[in-house]
Amino acid sequence: MVFPKTKVHGYTDESIVVDTAVASGIAPADAEAGLARFSTVLAAVMQAGRDELARVQPAYPGVAESIAELHRRGFVQTVLTGNLRAAAEVKVASLNVRDELDLQIGAYGSDHRDRFQLAAVVARRYRDKFGVELAPERTVVVGDAPNDIACARYAGFRVVVVAHRESREELASHDPDAVLDHLDPELVVATITSLVREG
Repeated sequence: MVFPKTKVHGYTDESIVVDTAVASGIAPADAEAGLARFSTVLAAVMQAGRDELARVQPAYPGVAESIAELHRRGFVQTVLTGNLRAAAEVKVASLNVRDELDLQIGAYGSDHRDRFQLAAVVARRYRDKFGVELAPERTVVVGDAPNDIACARYAGFRVVVVAHRESREELASHDPDAVLDHLDPELVVATITSLVREG
C-alpha cells in the first residue's frame, strides 16, 4: 500500500481511501467502485474495535471536559468531520459525552466527499432543527489541522486549533483565530466566548 504524498489529515475518509488506492496502483474507476464496500467494512470494523480504539487511541486530553463545560455554558455543539458517520459515532461514543454533542445537526464524510461542503450541511441541519439560520461569524470550529482551518474559512466560520498533530508555528501560518497548546476547559470556553462575542 502506498499512501498519497500530500498530508491526508483533515480530509474525508472517502478522499483518503480513493487517493491511497490510486497511489497504490489501483485504477481510479476501480477505486471509486470499491467505495460502497469500504463504507460497509469500515462500519463493521469500527463497531468490532470500539474497545480497542478507546484503549490505543484515547481522546486528546481535555476534549470531554471542554465539551462538557461548553455544554454547561449553553453552547450548541456538534461535529464536522471527514469521518464517515459510522466511524464518527464510534469515536464520539468513546468520549462518554452523551447529550453534550448534537449529532443530528453534524456533518460527516458520508454526507459529501469534499470537506469544504460539510459546513453547508451543518448549516442546513441547524436551520431545519432550530428554525433559524446559523450565523457563520458566531460559529466556531475547533480542530487540529490546516485543513480544519481552510474548511472553516471557506464557510466564513471562526476557527480555533490545538497544537496536537501539527506545531503551533505550522498552524499559525494558516491564520486561525486562535492556537491553543492544550485543551484546558476554561481556556477553551474563554477563547470561544470571545470569538462569538466579536461575531
